Amino acid sequence: MSDPVALVPELKELSGWLFRATGNRSVPRTTIGLVQLRAGQLVGSTYLVVMHAGMLRKAGESEERITAVATWRDAPYFTPAERAALALVEAVLTPNPAGERVPDELYAEAARHFDPTALTTLTLAIGQVNFFVPLALIGKPVPGVAPSEQWT
Repeated sequence: MSDPVALVPELKELSGWLFRATGNRSVPRTTIGLVQLRAGQLVGSTYLVVMHAGMLRKAGESEERITAVATWRDAPYFTPAERAALALVEAVLTPNPAGERVPDELYAEAARHFDPTALTTLTLAIGQVNFFVPLALIGKPVPGVAPSEQWT
């Protein structure tokens, strides 16, 4: 795939705006990183998993927490707020043959841990990573290689 930023330069600005919107400090950056790592796992993107795991490492997260994101439900490493956030991203990205993906009970649990601004920010963080999923899955960027070094 050709360099999407070279073809659509507005993408760079849009990416910056999304990062700024989710970086408003209403949700800890670590929580956003955990959610985005889980999103990468759920959509099967090695590129996103490696990128978000690396960002969490740079932020000082332990290997136990990073590794346990895949099995967060029974891992002892996450706060109740982080668990609510991880449940939310799973609900959004996992089809539910029984109906509604984000039931009212899940929303209420998330709302117990995040005020309205934080819950909106968390929702945007889920959308932020999902905005880039098609580029990751269609473009197949190489994990660990800077975008500037790999787009043709």
